[in-house]
This record gives sequence, structure tokens and C-alpha cells, in this order.
Amino acid sequence: MLLLVRFSVMANEPEKRPGTDAMLFGDVKSAAQHIPFATVTIKGTTIGTAADATGHFKITNLPEGEQTIIISAIGYKNAEKKVQLKARESVTILVELEADNIGIEQVVVSADRNSKNRRETATIVNSISPKLFERTQSVTLSEGLNFTPGLRMENNCQNCGFSQVRMNGMEGPYSQILINSRPVFSGLAGVYGLELIPANMIERVEVVRGGGSAMYGSNAIAGTINLITKDPVVNSFSVASAVGSVGSGVPNSGGATLDYHLNFNGSFVTDDYKSGISLYGFTRKRDPFDANGDGYSELSVIENNTMGARFFQRLADRAKLSVDYFNIHEFRRGGNKFDLPLHESDVSESTTHKINSGAFTFDQLLREEDKLTAWLSVQAVGRAAYYGANQDLSAYGQTDDFTFSTGLQYIRNVSNLIFAPATLTSGVEWNGSHLTDQKLGYYDPVEELHFGNTLVADQKINSEAAFLQSEWKWKSVVLATGLRFDHYAITDRMEQEAAVAGEVLCPRISLLVNLHHNLQLRSGFARGFRAPQIFDEDLHIETSGARQVLHRNADDLKQETSNSFSLSLDYSKHTGRWQYQFLAEGFYTQLNNPFANEYGEADENSVVVYTRVNARKGAVVQGINFELNASPSARLQFQSGLTLQKSEYEEAQEFNEKRFFRSPGRYGYVSLNYSPSLLFDIALTGNYTGPMLVPYFGPRLANPEEGELNRSGSFFDAGIKLSYNLRLTDAIKVQLNAGGRNLLNSYQDDFDTGVNRDPAYLYGPTSPRTIYVGLKFGSF
Repeated sequence: MLLLVRFSVMANEPEKRPGTDAMLFGDVKSAAQHIPFATVTIKGTTIGTAADATGHFKITNLPEGEQTIIISAIGYKNAEKKVQLKARESVTILVELEADNIGIEQVVVSADRNSKNRRETATIVNSISPKLFERTQSVTLSEGLNFTPGLRMENNCQNCGFSQVRMNGMEGPYSQILINSRPVFSGLAGVYGLELIPANMIERVEVVRGGGSAMYGSNAIAGTINLITKDPVVNSFSVASAVGSVGSGVPNSGGATLDYHLNFNGSFVTDDYKSGISLYGFTRKRDPFDANGDGYSELSVIENNTMGARFFQRLADRAKLSVDYFNIHEFRRGGNKFDLPLHESDVSESTTHKINSGAFTFDQLLREEDKLTAWLSVQAVGRAAYYGANQDLSAYGQTDDFTFSTGLQYIRNVSNLIFAPATLTSGVEWNGSHLTDQKLGYYDPVEELHFGNTLVADQKINSEAAFLQSEWKWKSVVLATGLRFDHYAITDRMEQEAAVAGEVLCPRISLLVNLHHNLQLRSGFARGFRAPQIFDEDLHIETSGARQVLHRNADDLKQETSNSFSLSLDYSKHTGRWQYQFLAEGFYTQLNNPFANEYGEADENSVVVYTRVNARKGAVVQGINFELNASPSARLQFQSGLTLQKSEYEEAQEFNEKRFFRSPGRYGYVSLNYSPSLLFDIALTGNYTGPMLVPYFGPRLANPEEGELNRSGSFFDAGIKLSYNLRLTDAIKVQLNAGGRNLLNSYQDDFDTGVNRDPAYLYGPTSPRTIYVGLKFGSF
């Protein structure tokens, strides 16, 4: 069960304001077409409303004087209108919004924890929209992350489906996962978390590659992935369902299996726009898939149930209170003999997650545009697990984790600071977590012995931080300089309360130069770090009949630090109906004291320990991201990205190899959406993954413990989705859709077989050919 609460208040005026009867009426259009559900707000206040299904809106009892009206809608550039409001008088405005089909002018928050136009940020922010999730038939967050530059999802275990996202070639723990800008996504939740979160609860995902460490703290070496949940904007609802045939027509497999999901969304807002709530729910059931017919799964069973809500209350003209809540309950199991109890199968890896998370945020508007924010975010994760083989009764376990983040942030706009107008962002933050992991006791009827619970890990982490950033705007230049100081302490009760502590100073500088109205140059530097704590992959155990793998930290493990550099050119142009953008971004990251694995010898119980150590020398990750987007009209959008990169240790590691494992030198994506009519859509998508190095420790080797290093082939995962909309009323539609993913079944074909297989020998696309049909109904 996952609970997330977000609480925000903005206050700078009395709780109650005398009624003025000043009214504003409006009509929102684009190219003579009305835009339904556009958002209308009064700048510098929390007052707002939304247009109805016909594109018209009304706001009453507004403050007198000159006001700036901001009109926004997804897929359009924001517009501002100045109006003069008087008591007991009405004003009517006609608003024409300009289409922004590829998101050039979108508003983002992840660059420096403050909302602004993407083109005005000194750091590149990519956004994944709900439209892209729909076009790619992405049921969960993990499935949509492949469609942004520099990101690649991968599955790392045939048994349980442990997955992670790689950013700029670096493993998942190098990326900071945020929920509504808060670092509350714990290491335990991160093991399977990206596949736990349904796409229908997400308003958008913002991705910052590199450079985010100064503002967001530990683990943001590769960058940040910020999940922003849905806001209540207008009265609306939708219900959607789809069923897919996984492995359809795949030869030599155990047969196709079903993947079914149902979700709903609802949003309700009062007429005065003072209160609103959005609700969402999701349920999914996926059967196991056996790719090679050996009776063991390559894709695990998944049963997911998610429910959540987001609420806001405007307390005054400049005061707002928001509350978010969601919970996730998920069961997954991989291995064989799914009809038997876990300990009676030959191999079984199974987890049951109950996650509860909550966040409270208090925002107060001061002066004209300044804002003070206070927040508290918490997350509790309980995971019941079984990682075992050969009817092992001792493989049951229970892991619990409590994580919190709290702090204060103040944004101050200064008319002149040293040499130019500036925006100052300062704050303090306190993060912490407490994780316990234990193996559960059992009774052995043969030996007639009882075995008690065994505590495996008991670790507490506390980190206090302070950050300061100043962003100057001067003519065609934006300069952002930031500094974050972190003090962390890690206490491991398994080591008699021995504590590991450290202090890290992370500077950041970013520069944006508008070389031309259409051409922007950005450069940046950031320092980041990873503390030597328990990370998400430590809490996953690769189990087969031949061996079990456990992860441990070396006693003298030190923090890992990084120095990251970036340089990019961004060309965008809007000519008539045409929009197009091209981005080339070079990146270079030097890792100091990087974490590496030492593989131990199997003991008498076939348990192998991977010990994380600091490599004697550093590592370098470098490459270039390309992005090309184009749209001649609202009916046709093309998006694409390509990453060329190299990740290497300075000194040879396992298998006498410098290169990072499972890190292809090239990968990318394409997406084409065409609407031949207002009722029909065609979406074509594809993901390319180049060759990579994959370690193998399986029964095909004479000595599996020694292993060998293999080079995979390349893959292209092609998909299509056809959607037809039936309009029942002005506000209600029914959508019928059908399509397929990985149509060419570009999928790994050398899976290990049998009880002694190496479950971590897994690479390429995360699923085989899948054919699906779906239905959606509501005011979407």
C-alpha cells in the first residue's frame, strides 16, 4: 500500500477578503477551435478556474486593480493577458493560444525547484507527458522511460523481474527518483518501484540529466527523475481497460500469457475553484511467461492494486493547501510450479509489497512573487519475500523501511543583485531512513528443530543539508550558481552501532546563452556523491538451484563522488504551423572512488557474496545525446532520441574488463503520431538497443562460479497503436484501441534453462511480442 500526501499552503493576506463582485469571463481558442478545460489563474495568487468543455470560463469576486491572467493548456504555449478589474463590473477577454505540439515552451519545475518555462532554464529538462504514455501503451512508469534521451530501462532477473533505469549509461542508484520533487523514494522501494507505479497517476515525468546534485542531494550523479502526480483541474473522469497477449506467436515458448489492467481517474473542482480533488485507481494481473519452454518464467507474475487521491484547498487569495495520497499493494512471483506453495517449487523468487507514503507541503506567497515552502514527506515500505531453491524453508524474509524528508525552501526575486536581476533559492533539508531485513524462522519436521528469526540488516541513515542558488538574467544570458552542503551519518546496528559519517560540498554552475532567437547554448558543471549505504540492488537476491547471490558492503567502503560536465546546443523554431527542435548534448562524468563488485567463492550452501568495494582508480562516463522533434500541425508529431556513450573504469575490473557491464554504447527511440481525422490516431514507436557486455554464470560453463563475459546483439523493439474515438457528447468520448509492442519479437533468444540457470543472464527489451486491445470511456 503506497500512501503519498502532499500538503501546501500559500498565505500572505487575511483569511477572508471582502467580496468585490468583480467578474472575468473568457473564451479560449486555437486556430478557431475551442480548447476545453484550459486552466486560468491570476498571477501572484492562488485564484483560478478552468474552462468548460466548450472553452468558456468565468471567475467571480476577483481583487480590484490591474491583474495578469495566465491561460494554459496541455499542448499549447501559455498566454498572459493584463486586465483592469473594478468592483461590481465584468470584463470579457478572448484568448488565442498557440499550439506547442512538441513541448518547446512547456513549464517545468525540476531544474532548480521552481516553476518556469523550459526555454528559460539553464539546465535541460525533458518531460514525458501522459500523451506519450498513451501512445506507447505504457501501463507503468518503467515502460515510458525509454522514450526520453539518455534513459534506458532494463530487466535484471528472470525470476522476480527486478528492473532499473540507466541514465547516461550509469546504473539505477546513480539517479535520484523524486515524487513531487521530494527524495522520498527509498532504496527498498527502488528495487521494483519503477514497475510498481501506474502511468495513470502521473501528470508528467521531468528528467534532468546530470547537474541536479547540488539541489537534490545524494544519488543524483547521473540526474533526477521527478514524478509529478495528477492535479485536480476540472470536473472530469475516465475509465480505461486493456488486455494483452504476452509472447503472442513466439516459437518454442511455453505459450502466450495474459496481461490485464483496469484504471480510473476522476477530478472534481468546486465552482469557485477553492477546493478540488483528483482520484485514481489501478489494478493489474499478469501471468508468468516462459520464453523457452523449460517450465521456468522469464517474466514474473504481477498482481498490482493502486489507489490514490490529491486534494487542494485555497485558504485565501495567496494561500493554498494540498494533500496527496496513494497506496500500492503488489505481489510478484517468478520461478516454476506456480500452483504450489513457494517453498515447494524448485526455484521461487517472490515479493509482496505494501507501501505507504505521505507528504505535506506548506507554501506561502510573499511580496509579489516570492514563496516560502515547508514540507514533510514520509514513506513506509513492507516487503515479505521468498528467495529460495530446492524447497528451502529458510528462504522466507521480511524487510521494512521507513523514509522521510523534511525541509524549508525560500525563493526570493531581487530586482538587482550585484550586476543583474536574480532569483535566489535557499533552503535546508533533513532526510533519513531506517531499514531492517530479517530471515524468518521455521520448523524442520525431519530434524524436529525450530529455527528462530535472523536479523540480516539494521541500518539507519540521517542526512542534513543546506542549499543556496542564485540565478541571474542579463539580456540573452542566464547564469545559475548553486551550492549544497550535506552531512550524513550511517549507523549499522549489526556492527555494534558503528557509524560511518561524512561531509560533502557540492557546487553547481549552469550557463544559458541565447545565441539567436532560435539557438541556445548551455553548459554546466556539478559535483555529486553517493553515500556508502544499502542500495536497492543489495536487497535483491539472484537465486537458482545452483547458487544464491548476496550483496555486502566492504568494511572500509567510502563515499563515491563525481564531477560532471555538460555542453549542449538547442535549436528550435516555430514557422507557421511547423515546429521543430534539434538538441545535441555532450556529457562527461568523472567518478572518484567508484563502487565495484568483488565476486566471492561459493560456500557449502552455494551462497556467493558480492562485496561492494571502492575501485582503486576512478571511472569515466562520457557521450552525447541527440534529440530531434518535429510537428507540422496538431495532427502529426515526430519525436526521436539517440545516445552514443562509453562507460569505463580507469583500471580493469572483473573479467579483466574496463567497460561497464549491461551498458550499450548506443541506444535510442522514435515516436510518430498521426491523426488523419479528429477521431482516429495512429502511433508508431520504436526502441533501439545496441550491443552490450553481459556476465554469465550458468550451467553451460564447465565452472559456472568463474563465469564468462558475453557480448549481446542489438535489438529494435517496434510498436503500433490504433485509436478510434466516438464522441457521445461535447464532453464525453469512448475510445477503442488496439496494437502491439515488439512486433518483430526482437527479444533475447539464449536464455538459460533448468533449475541451475543463471537468472541474471538477461538483456535486451524487457518483454517479447505483445498484442493488446483496449477501451477507454470518459471526459478525457
